[in-house]
Parts: sequence; C-alpha cells; structure tokens
Amino acid sequence: MKFKLLLAFSFWMLIMAVSCNKDDISFDAPSQELSFSKDTVFCDTVYHQVRSETYAVKVYNNEDKDILIPRIHLEKGATSLYKINVDGKPGYDFKDVPLRKKDSLYIFIEIAPEATGPEAIAEDKVLFESPAGNQQVVLFSVVQDAEFFIETPTNPNVISADATWTNNKVKIIYGDLTIDQNVNLDIQPGTKVYFHKNSGMKVLSGASLNINGTLANNVVLRGDRNDPAYDTIPKNWNSIRMEAGSNLTMNYARLLGGTRGLDMKQTNAVISNSFIHTFQEYGIYAVASTVNAKNLVMNNCGESAIGIFKGGTHNYIHSTIANYSNLLHSYNRNGIFATNEWTNTSGQTEQGALILNVRNSIIYSDRDNSVNFEQTPGQLFNFVFENCLLKYSNTSEAGFPFDSNPSVIQSIKNQDPLFVNYFAAQMQLRVKQNSPAIGKGSPAVAATVPTDIANVSRTSNPTLGAYQYQ
Repeated sequence: MKFKLLLAFSFWMLIMAVSCNKDDISFDAPSQELSFSKDTVFCDTVYHQVRSETYAVKVYNNEDKDILIPRIHLEKGATSLYKINVDGKPGYDFKDVPLRKKDSLYIFIEIAPEATGPEAIAEDKVLFESPAGNQQVVLFSVVQDAEFFIETPTNPNVISADATWTNNKVKIIYGDLTIDQNVNLDIQPGTKVYFHKNSGMKVLSGASLNINGTLANNVVLRGDRNDPAYDTIPKNWNSIRMEAGSNLTMNYARLLGGTRGLDMKQTNAVISNSFIHTFQEYGIYAVASTVNAKNLVMNNCGESAIGIFKGGTHNYIHSTIANYSNLLHSYNRNGIFATNEWTNTSGQTEQGALILNVRNSIIYSDRDNSVNFEQTPGQLFNFVFENCLLKYSNTSEAGFPFDSNPSVIQSIKNQDPLFVNYFAAQMQLRVKQNSPAIGKGSPAVAATVPTDIANVSRTSNPTLGAYQYQ
C-alpha cells in the first residue's frame, strides 16, 4: 500500500515538474538600460576567408525583474561580415530575448571576411532595442588580404624558382614551406609572414633567404594568432630551418613566438637591426655556422637566446642579448650558450672549433649567470668579450673566469643595465638615464656600427647594446 502511495505521489510530482516551464515565468519590458562587459569589441586582425577566434560580450540585467529584450541584431543584418550567437543561438536578428533578473547572457562574435584590398577596416554594431533606450556594442577589426602556402600530401609546398614577396598580401604558411636548392627568396619591407601551428620554413643547401626590412617597415615573422597576447607566448609555430650551405641576410626583422627562431646548420648569416624574442628553446640555434650580427635585440627564450653548437665563427657587435621570462622560468634561460660539440640525428657526437667575439654588448638575464661555455678538450675555443656588460656568477657555472682574463676586456659584471622594461608584453630594452652601460662602449668598435637600431648616431660616448642613450 505504501509503495502504491509513493508511486502515485511521484507521478503527480513529475506532472507538476513538466508543467512548470519557463513559459510560466512572467517577463516584463525593460525599464532600465542594459549593461555590458565591454562596449567595443576589437577583434584580432583577420585574413581573407579565415575565420577569427571567437569573442564574447556579457549582457547584464540589473533590474529586480525578468525582462524580454525586444530586439538584438547586427546593424548591417545579413550583409554583415560578422556572425553572432545570442545565448546559444546563431543568427543576425533576434526578437524577444529573455533575461532573468540579476542575470546575464553571452553574445559570441566572430568574423570571416572577404578582403577587398591589402588592408581594410571591418565595422558593425550589435544593436539592442528596448523601451528603456537603444544601445549598442561596436565591432571593429582590421582585415588583410592574404596569400596562402599550404603543404598537403599532394602539394610539397616548394618555392622552386627565385621569388620576391612584397607587402601587398600577408603570407600565411600551413605546414612547411621549402625554399629549394640554389633558389633565392627576397622578402621586401613591411611584409608579414605568419605561420600556422606546427608550421615553419626550410631553406635548402645553396638557397638564400633575404629579409629586407627597413626602420619604418620591418618584416614580421610570427605565428598566425595575431592577437597581441600571443606576442608573449612561445611555441605558436616551429622555426626557420636553414640547412647546410644555406645563406641568410636579415635586416630590420621581427621574429617571435615559435619553438626555435633561426635553426641553422653550417649556415652563413648576416643579421642587422633585428628583434628575436619569445621562443620555447632558442632564438638562434647555430650548428657549425658563421653568424655576423649587429644591433640585434633578443629576449625571452627558454634554453638560451643564442645557442652555439659544434663551434663556428660568431661576431656580435652592439647587441642586447637579454633573457627574462615569467612563463619560461623553469628553463635555463641563458643569454649565450656555446660548446664545441653537437649530437646529430643519429646520436653521434660531432665537434668543431669555435671563434666567438662579443663587443660593445649587453648579455644579461634574471638568472645568476647569462653565459654558459662548455669547452671540449683539444678543440679550439677562442672567445672575446670586449666592452660588454655581463651577468656572471662564477667560473664553474659560466665556464670561464671573468677577472684577470685576457679574453674579457674592459667589461662590467653584475651591474643591472636598467632596461626600461624587460618583459615581453611591453618590451623596451633601451636603458635608463642612470644605466652603467652608458658611455662604456669602445669608440673604435662603435665606429664600425655608427648608428643604433633606431638610426641614432653612436659615434660619440657609445652606449653598450643595440640602443644609444640620448
């Protein structure tokens, strides 16, 4: 008997639950304006026919009653470049949208535009109409035309003849883009080269990659997630891999946000007036290579800003080699790591002679030591630090003595260079007015690089690093 009563009670409770739905709730017209989590949505720069990431706006009902918002719609309607989703429903025009008291709803926004030129602005508004007043959220995005280089099983994605890239279209690379043997790729001022996740570039033997930026129009090479937040995150793409016998010329370039920046093997590289920062492993990874760099700025690399393996010949003049990172704090984060050895893909150890000259430069980090040398007995390991400022702990960690060392000439240790801002989000590696780096450069060395990375003369009272203090 008790079981039957319990069964009957459960049945009637089920009937009541089904009958009590949201349609029984009384919704009123709004008597106050809505509030929003933001009144303008700045979408990431987007490319021709590439959907943006999704952005969210929260809409708040601050009243003590449940309301129906009479209408929420895109101002440009079905012709808009934007797409919205209101409380889980896609579309461009919504009527009588319910919103419970003291509650909120989400509007999700994205854009996948058709480009009409090299660069344009896409704008629209999400309009909210109610008796309490009409309101809006502005949508804004930069739209760029793009050229795609996509590796597939049937398309090896190879540049097989000399080519020139200009800034008329963003270059977006999916997979690996290969520059074939003995082919030249010239990248002109203002060009943007973006790599999709797990993508990169390979430069084969005899090929040349020439990156020809200017002070006013740098060449940018980075991941294709163009939101500024990704400037501070590594591993968004792989690397530019330079094979044995390849050549690199890089002037006024910005290279950021990957696993390795320049991954070079027996490469000849000339690097000027460039920024390399925010890489999971190395900004420059060089095996038995020749690198001549001036006015180079580096920062925020997991293992080392510069990694030198199997020796090679390296000259760094008026460069700022920093390594500060919140995100990569568990890594070694050297400024320069150098060794005579390298382990090849077969697991065999190869060795080579090293010549390293660093002049009028800053090598500094938030670790105890910014330089780590591992010399192989019997191999040439020649180095010079001339008029440099180094973070230095001790001989065992650095791999060389600092004091009374004929290879360390008129250099400073462990004096904070006093960068304006050394973290990548707002990186500004100029030095402050009381920096110990001011006036400590060799005038003879400065005369070989008479202007700094910003084209300021340094022939008088030269400051260490890539920036001349004014």
